[in-house]
Amino acid sequence: MGLMRLQKFLSAAGVCSRRRGEAYIQAGRVRVNGTVVRVLGVKVDPEKDSVLVDGSPVSLEAQLIYIALNKPVGYVTSCDQPGERIVVDLIDIPQRVYPVGRLDKDSTGLLLLTNDGRLHHQLSHPSFDHEKEYEVSTTHPMPEGALRKMAEGVPLMGSLTRTARVRRVSSTRFRIVLKEGRNRQVRRMVRKVGGHVATLKRIRVAGIRLGNLAEGTWRYLTAAEISTLGVPVPSEAEARRKPSTQGS
Repeated sequence: MGLMRLQKFLSAAGVCSRRRGEAYIQAGRVRVNGTVVRVLGVKVDPEKDSVLVDGSPVSLEAQLIYIALNKPVGYVTSCDQPGERIVVDLIDIPQRVYPVGRLDKDSTGLLLLTNDGRLHHQLSHPSFDHEKEYEVSTTHPMPEGALRKMAEGVPLMGSLTRTARVRRVSSTRFRIVLKEGRNRQVRRMVRKVGGHVATLKRIRVAGIRLGNLAEGTWRYLTAAEISTLGVPVPSEAEARRKPSTQGS
């Protein structure tokens, strides 16, 4: 396999993103062959070197986990935020997983979690054009012109949002499909056209649908779902992907 940078190794092993791995290294949380490494750029041999994060061994042989969660209101999309309820508290498994992307504290719906660092990059980078679909309700009826403006693009943070697909469901409800994920984007787009979001639920990410998954519960992705995300399907996924009601 050859040598690879330590932060890339941590990401490939599903511990964290490369950027988070750099922070772990600089904080002295990573040991290589018993020695704390604080310098970025150190290379390791995955087949020979011993790597520990916070005292726990890290290996590329770890089983890859892919989970869909229906996030409830009031939970923060984070692995560690003092004083807040965090989404990983809803996932009762021995392996460490972390969320892919974000959902606002006040939003609900589909959130993916994994220990596969490749997937975070695949779904986070806009060049991959993965779609995210949201069901939105507003406090007052939305004019047709407002929905059309959101579909065409509105100015946010110095640039126009990418074109989107918008479909009206009722006078105060619509669905919107985005291919980008700026901070609180849907809420801010609605405000830009004169509306105010009452509820916001994500119902799809790429080929993964929320379906009838109950709020606060999770399930493993199927092998077919994993394959739609553009990452190789792990052989273990074929055998044991059964729905879970953990967190209900």
